[in-house]
Amino acid sequence: MLVISSSCKLCCMSKSLTAWLSIGLLVALTNNAVSQTSHPNIVLIYADDLGYGDTSCYGATAVATPHIDRIASEGIRFTDGHAPAATCTPSRYAMLTGQYAWRQQGTGIAKGDASAIIQPGRVTLASMLHDAGYKTGVVGKWHLGLGPAEGADWNGKIAPGPLEIGFDYCFLIPATGDRVPCVYVENHHVVDLDPDDPIHVSFKTKVGNEPTGAENPDLLKMHPSHGHDRTIVNGISRIGYMTGGHRARWVDEEMADRITSKAVAYIEENKDDPFFLFFSLHDIHVPRVPHPRFVGTTAMGPRGDAIAQTDWCTGEILAALDRLNLTDNTIVLFTSDNGPVVDDGYQDEAAEKLGDHQPAGPLRGGKYSSFEGGTRVPFVLRWPAKVKANQTSDALVCQIDLLHSFATLTGQTLAAEAGPDSHNLMAALLGEDSQGRDHLVQQARTLSLRQGDWKYLEPGRGPAINKNTNTEVGVAPQAQLYNLRADLGEQKNLADQHPQRVDKMKATLGRVRSESSSR
Repeated sequence: MLVISSSCKLCCMSKSLTAWLSIGLLVALTNNAVSQTSHPNIVLIYADDLGYGDTSCYGATAVATPHIDRIASEGIRFTDGHAPAATCTPSRYAMLTGQYAWRQQGTGIAKGDASAIIQPGRVTLASMLHDAGYKTGVVGKWHLGLGPAEGADWNGKIAPGPLEIGFDYCFLIPATGDRVPCVYVENHHVVDLDPDDPIHVSFKTKVGNEPTGAENPDLLKMHPSHGHDRTIVNGISRIGYMTGGHRARWVDEEMADRITSKAVAYIEENKDDPFFLFFSLHDIHVPRVPHPRFVGTTAMGPRGDAIAQTDWCTGEILAALDRLNLTDNTIVLFTSDNGPVVDDGYQDEAAEKLGDHQPAGPLRGGKYSSFEGGTRVPFVLRWPAKVKANQTSDALVCQIDLLHSFATLTGQTLAAEAGPDSHNLMAALLGEDSQGRDHLVQQARTLSLRQGDWKYLEPGRGPAINKNTNTEVGVAPQAQLYNLRADLGEQKNLADQHPQRVDKMKATLGRVRSESSSR
């Protein structure tokens, strides 16, 4: 008969308890790791008018972008990453809703006093992540309209807006820096508004007696090259008329600092929960008025200096993530809303000081263009917990797919009507799939279709060159077909040599256009 002493019993019990505690701890740690990697923080840094060739990780030598380059070197640099459209408002609409903007009326370049384009109740990238347990915030340029159909009340509560479509917090440039009203909006109200100095805005007729660029060019510190000659704010004339709100008006030179500090504060305040930050830069959109500490840091004048400032903004976000020990499990995606433009309305010597720099790199066209330079943009992603460093991917990816991809990542199921053109590209974004999309519709003045190495541009009417910006817009009366593997610069139209391919791609584009969903 085996007799076990009480001390042995205690020892066995102790070992058993230790084993169970170890197993429990392992399970807890495993569950926590799974939870973290399935609900990483997400920071989307969205530049404005930044071209495929405007950063050093895509070949630029006239300006250094070490912080953007860091994202690429610690993650993936996509060579075929796209904005949904060649202009800002439709790209932003498509990115947030997962729907091609050309399907929805009223999604063209929005006026400064446009009403809310995305209506409450619509599934958006923000609302989906909010439902997944994320804190959601947007800081920076909005340009998707604010307020009801009759117009925003700039002197009262401004709604609907981001807070009605899934964001918990917003600090906004309502439209663009070259459009009135030149004030910030935080949540539902204009920041620092003096009620005794109410704001009035019009894009039709002059309001008040504020000086304008057309009438008072002697008051300007930056002159327009075309348009942009209405109300003067901070020595720069804008699109549209504005009076009042003097205490609330922004100072352009301080804009990047202001929105960056708000973005960093948002990260700090939400560091203990999964968060989504849409950090929407104003740079390098006109008017390009970088902070004095960036002036002269490049040889390209304000446009080059604004690129340097863009990189600084990015670096401040990365530094905040490092400081708060959030780097490893935060997805950081840096990209742009459309391709580059040099002269977009102000005399800032962007064309004269361009030198050998190629804003679109090897691509043809730029902002407003159906050629690749219109939508193929910098697209770099970092997620140290899941994504291997120093990768380059040729997969065809688009910002419109963030909704479906991040829904899949966080275990959300999209309703049938949600994100109708958003595809699940999570494998491509993680570097696990080298193909990406099998087709993509690109939006400019006309539509184009990408399928593999081939690109079809449908015929269109109108001038081939935007006379204001000197951009090739890609419009021609006949169909265009390019093989991008052999001809990335889209110089040789192969439509006559491949009529069957033209017919097939034309039919595919027609089918996508006629259906309500491509998902």
